[in-house]
Amino acid sequence: MRPWIKRTLLGVFGATVALGGLTACGHRYAHERFSSMSAEEKAEFRQRAVDRVTSRLELNADQKQRLQTLAGKLHEQATALRGATDPRAEVRSLVAGEKFDRAKAQGLLAGKVEAVNTKSPEVIAAFGDFYDSLSPAQQAKVRDFLERRHGWRRG
Repeated sequence: MRPWIKRTLLGVFGATVALGGLTACGHRYAHERFSSMSAEEKAEFRQRAVDRVTSRLELNADQKQRLQTLAGKLHEQATALRGATDPRAEVRSLVAGEKFDRAKAQGLLAGKVEAVNTKSPEVIAAFGDFYDSLSPAQQAKVRDFLERRHGWRRG
């Protein structure tokens, strides 16, 4: 192979790797965008998700209402877990002094566990009501979706 061809190919390859790396570093994750949304934007986002699921599963009005209830319960639980303050500020406050504030950390954990314990039964009931209202064909679509996605997250 001629030297100029090698240099050209290596240059193109290097530029591709550099551009790919810059693109990857500049990517903003979905959770960062969602956490910076206003309450109205979050409600609109949830409604679009409900509409998308409704169209894919061909839900009737009752099933759509159950799905909206489930989405609302999931939002309530997430809000309860997040709490009223900034989670990063809470963690920073644990290490603000010379020693790790174990009592405060235990209190934060107890609050999160309490939020899970109080809200989870409502979420489970809402999910059960929604899933049980689906026809066998719709349930098969849900299972197929979860199988293709390897669970709730892509992977």
